[in-house]
Amino acid sequence: MTQDQTSQDAQAQGEHTTSTEAVADTPEAMIERLKGELEQLRAESLRERADLDNQRKRLAREVEMARKFANERLLGDLLPLFDSMEAGLAAAPEGDPLRAGMELTLRQLQRIAEANGLVAVAPAAGEAFNPEHHQAMSMIDAEGIAPGAVAQTYQKGYLLNDRLLRPALVVVAKQD
Repeated sequence: MTQDQTSQDAQAQGEHTTSTEAVADTPEAMIERLKGELEQLRAESLRERADLDNQRKRLAREVEMARKFANERLLGDLLPLFDSMEAGLAAAPEGDPLRAGMELTLRQLQRIAEANGLVAVAPAAGEAFNPEHHQAMSMIDAEGIAPGAVAQTYQKGYLLNDRLLRPALVVVAKQD
């Protein structure tokens, strides 16, 4: 091929490309192409905005849960103190000034714990057994108590903001 033929072929190809581009770049075609790009960008923007909103909500839930249960370890460590003070009060004689001081201290401690979301689970005799809040230690024959109900409570349980911190230890009435 000669140089003239090569340049003529390139020129012809350029004219063909130019004429194809000219057809594709009509104002209507450009408007349609730009509208498509705009719709695509809008859709991407909406997805990104939704992702950010979901991320913000998830983070807010996580912060709320962390705040709600931040003192779980501390309150869990205080449970034996509640048990000890209640056992001491049960053994202390009525009218003893030391007993009165222990009662006041225990009430104040309970108020503080309740203000932080701690609730005692102390089922009474005859109350229905709840496996989500109670742990059965044994079963006994108990007159006057429905089968499967709590007959006796060994140890109180506790909930922290509706989450079980420690189950109540109970004895359940036998079923016939």
